[in-house]
Amino acid sequence: MRKTTLLLCAAGFLAGANAHAQQPIKIGFISTFSGPSGQLGQELLDGFKLGLKSSGGKLGGRSVEIIQGDDQAKPDVGRQLADKMVESDRVQIVTGITFSNVMLAVAKPVLDAGAFVFSINAGPSQYAGKQCNARYFNSAFQNDTLPEAMGLYLSNKAKRVYLMAPNYPAGKDYLTGFKRTFKGEVAGEVYTAFGQLDYAAEISQLRSVKPDAVFFFYPGGMGINFVKQYAQAGLADTIKLYGPSFSLDQTVLPGMGEAAVGAFASTFWTEDFDNPVSKMFTADFEAAYGRLPSPYAANAFDGARLLNAALASIDGKIEDKAAFQKALEAVTFDSLRGKFKFNTNHYPIQDAYLAEIVKDGKGRPVMKRGELIKADLADFHVADCAMKPAQ
Repeated sequence: MRKTTLLLCAAGFLAGANAHAQQPIKIGFISTFSGPSGQLGQELLDGFKLGLKSSGGKLGGRSVEIIQGDDQAKPDVGRQLADKMVESDRVQIVTGITFSNVMLAVAKPVLDAGAFVFSINAGPSQYAGKQCNARYFNSAFQNDTLPEAMGLYLSNKAKRVYLMAPNYPAGKDYLTGFKRTFKGEVAGEVYTAFGQLDYAAEISQLRSVKPDAVFFFYPGGMGINFVKQYAQAGLADTIKLYGPSFSLDQTVLPGMGEAAVGAFASTFWTEDFDNPVSKMFTADFEAAYGRLPSPYAANAFDGARLLNAALASIDGKIEDKAAFQKALEAVTFDSLRGKFKFNTNHYPIQDAYLAEIVKDGKGRPVMKRGELIKADLADFHVADCAMKPAQ
């Protein structure tokens, strides 16, 4: 009888393990799909799906169920979606979040519920430092880092720089990062309303200050309007614009058109990146969606492939949270950015480049990669992270 009982228990265990293996991995994809910044969420989703396609539509050999939600760029809406996804849909990973203010509303309840937060875009500084968490990973960037790279570059190019960004967590992170490394004078620092589309007053004020350069961070529709109005004011040729790639990439360049040509961006990736994975991605993305990809899509593509590599190393057993955490920390995969590794705070270490906005052979504005600004750029806040073990 004892032997029979043991056999039945073993059979039950194996059946449970096999059931886990057959169940799809559930991913909650919360992003901004509506409003002036709606294209950003679509860009992230398209890149992520293309990354999944490159691994046969699976992660670690298991099928994937994506549960999609539109946060409307509103933290309270994002929180409601996250609560539903972890409580009712039982998602194991939440990803896709575009904006840092939404991430700050979503991350804690998701982590408290025992799920993983895997950011492919939003990179608030808080989770890089004192709020770092064993189940929080960001495969894209920390908000401060690209501005820090541009601050390093402009320290040798301009004496007085004017700063502009929306008044929300990422905007503050971006300007803080720039000021951390820039050695010259900050000629002005202006925070505008999140979602603002008319910058006439701010541009007039900027003109009166007569800086050597402008560093700005405006994603989505905010960026399109700012750059076009800046050019219309006749300033583009006399006071050059500099920003992170997310203010001057393919989510906004088609809308900016000629107005963006001649501006500069700090970036981890450009459309002309010269490695086999990047070339494959750029060609496949344009073939699939009829447009050139942006760094948003590139980071999302890399994120999906990173998840697949980590889960493949543990036979897809995402239910073993400690093993999944360790697999993510030690992951190796062919990144379209070339080099990639996680720092101890689960944010990436990667190379930062200068890019100029030029026209390609078809007359389209694109980012053309230039000099390497900083190799192996790590974020400033990692020293404040005391990582606790996964539970």
